[in-house]
Amino acid sequence: MTDHPINGIMNSAMENLKQMVDVNTIIGDAITSPDGTVIIPVSKVSFGLAAGGGEYVSKNKAPEETKPFAGGVGAGVTISPVAFLAVNEKNVRLLPVDGDEPVSKLIDYIPVMVDKVSGIISSKGKENKTEE
Repeated sequence: MTDHPINGIMNSAMENLKQMVDVNTIIGDAITSPDGTVIIPVSKVSFGLAAGGGEYVSKNKAPEETKPFAGGVGAGVTISPVAFLAVNEKNVRLLPVDGDEPVSKLIDYIPVMVDKVSGIISSKGKENKTEE
């Protein structure tokens, strides 16, 4: 059985989408500031794809002959910045672009909690050393 023309259309569309959307689109290239802080952009990528087609009987051909095919594909991609991850020697911070989202606020508190837990663990380690 030969490939249907819609397969070629879909394969071409998917290959082009793969080229546009990769991991570097979501987690961007790191940027190092003069003070040594590394800033990593984080984005949200959404895309949609629609394809369709049909075979039509020509008035000039017999019904058992190959029917002409008409088809098309459409795609859309949206890339929205979500946050910036700032990493330096002292801490890691997630700086949301839109601070109104509750999930962004929760994620922003994770580095603070990690710092507090690290401080507790290091202070307990110092106490253990002084007891010896």
